[in-house]
Amino acid sequence: MIKIHGLTKRLKDFNIEDIDLDIKEKEYFVILGPTGTGKTVLLELIAGLVCPDRGNIFFNGEELTELPPEERNIGMVYQDYMLFPHLNVKENITFGLKVRGVKREERERALKKIVRLFRIEHLLTRDVKNLSGGEQQRVALARALITAPRILLLDEPLSALDPGTKEQLQENLKELHERLETTTIHITHDFNEALALADRIAIMHNGKIVQTGKPEGIFKQPNSSFVAEFVGVKNIFRGRVLVEGEDKYVELNNGLKIAVITDREGWVNLIVRPEDIFISYEPFLSSARNCFSGEVVNIRNRLSMVELTVDIGVELIVYITGHSLKEMGITRGKRVFVTFKASAVHVF
Repeated sequence: MIKIHGLTKRLKDFNIEDIDLDIKEKEYFVILGPTGTGKTVLLELIAGLVCPDRGNIFFNGEELTELPPEERNIGMVYQDYMLFPHLNVKENITFGLKVRGVKREERERALKKIVRLFRIEHLLTRDVKNLSGGEQQRVALARALITAPRILLLDEPLSALDPGTKEQLQENLKELHERLETTTIHITHDFNEALALADRIAIMHNGKIVQTGKPEGIFKQPNSSFVAEFVGVKNIFRGRVLVEGEDKYVELNNGLKIAVITDREGWVNLIVRPEDIFISYEPFLSSARNCFSGEVVNIRNRLSMVELTVDIGVELIVYITGHSLKEMGITRGKRVFVTFKASAVHVF
């Protein structure tokens, strides 16, 4: 496994501050955060391309912190691929093996295996300047993996690709990881990309890791407003916890009270996920403790679902299917009821 403890690097524009991470062997680990938060620098620290001011990096108990990059057996793929323009595809892929002094026969065997894996046999004699973005990315990945690295580092590897190519390469990366089981650290600012690939995610902000966990757990239970907003969570509100008998509520600034289940006190944030909200024309008969009347103020089509904005004193986003929208005859200006359970409210 990879263990990072107290990793710190002070730079002109920002600092990497006391990074602690435990990444399991064979795990696909994604570091997610906005542009300029230090994700690439963190990868370069792990690769040995940048020296830390403080902290340690271990792999399976072996300390890598002082090792030069060439002794770490780490493969890295950058966002812009960084293929050698004066070499063709075959020469690019086998470059690392040639530098290591691997015999030609062994290089050919490894090449045959890796190009079959990436389905790029037909590209071997091509000039890299004539490749599409997706082809360049496959060549860059093949070059990184042909040396059988114990760790693979991917720096925004899909960000420059069109949506169709990006989706295909996501599937390729998932399949390759399942087959090769190389411990992988992948950085991105795209939460959907992280959801598609990650076993676990670390959220990075201003040079610090602010939350780590399973993708669904981070989406359902963010630990801060920054994380919630960054991963695209809807319906984030702030209020004060009230206790009325055995029940607890969060009272928002406009006086609206939302029933919750929490041990927190004082001022808190809360989230209600749009898919956890029921909508009806009459009060919904259930054990759910939150039921509010409101007006539909906006309707947006979102491909696989419809996003309604309902004004209940605050604007609440609700997801329904297109079929339900037609069946219920919901239009702007209609009065509706929204219902959700206290257990569906995440308080932090």
